Amino acid sequence: MRRAVLATLATLLAAPAAATGPVAASARPHVADPSRPPTVCGRPSRTCPPWQRLDAWSPVASVYSTSFTPTGQPGVRAYATWMRSSTTDLALYPGYEGPGATTLPRGPEMVPLSGRGRLLATFNSGFYESDQAAGFYTNRTLYFPMVRGLATVVRYTSGRVNVISWAGGPRPGANILMARQNLPLLVANSRPTALSANNAAWGLTLHGVPDVWRTALGVDASGNLIYAAAPAQTSSTLAAIMVQLRCVRAMELDINPEWPIFVAYGARGAAGPSLIVPNPNQIPGRFLYPSTKDFFALFVRQRVGAPQPW
Repeated sequence: MRRAVLATLATLLAAPAAATGPVAASARPHVADPSRPPTVCGRPSRTCPPWQRLDAWSPVASVYSTSFTPTGQPGVRAYATWMRSSTTDLALYPGYEGPGATTLPRGPEMVPLSGRGRLLATFNSGFYESDQAAGFYTNRTLYFPMVRGLATVVRYTSGRVNVISWAGGPRPGANILMARQNLPLLVANSRPTALSANNAAWGLTLHGVPDVWRTALGVDASGNLIYAAAPAQTSSTLAAIMVQLRCVRAMELDINPEWPIFVAYGARGAAGPSLIVPNPNQIPGRFLYPSTKDFFALFVRQRVGAPQPW
């Protein structure tokens, strides 16, 4: 019964949502960041897969995607998205089950209506808390304490985002707006970590096979975020993909066929959602109604340090 209700909601909410109006010109950020998505071929060439802009409606080109054959993996297609950090805000929302059991208010469990007018993208987060203890902090609420040494995507009040190895205490400081952990770093100093070679350390896989769909989130040398997803990946091949994408640090997110998802919104108001990762287990309107698991959302920035829509 619940699946039927959610399917109906998904159909209704996948339709264009009401726009909340354009971002005011005075609120548009001054863009001093000239960085661009990295080549995945080592150097530009006619045969290098091009990056395609996904946010033609937004004030500044901030989200691009590409697909490519990873080095040493013939027959595999990887899907990547580059997100300009200087013009966007990354947000984190709990689902109605993920990241785990809590008595704290879970919030909207979907992209809130108040944020849909500037919604750029949504994508999967990490493991359930029951599968791997990890910190989860958003909307000034600590759902699960931070764990020293784990890979963490962080959004600061300064507007900066980063992927780091957590060296602080169990609660983020006042300069942090959002933090989500999942396992240790997969890539550090632009190279795969030693642990990335140990496939058994990177989550339980469907039917116990070593190579499954895996996703990751990294940061490039300019501080921009890069998301990637690919089938038939071990931890070491996923790390190699993130290095190929020029990530200086990267963390694994969710794995197995059911969970990889990256949605781009082709028009203002969360209209025109499309799956950038072609996963038959997902639908474009997935995060426009209550989600089972927690997820990330990317918004056009209005002002530095603003709280995420809630």
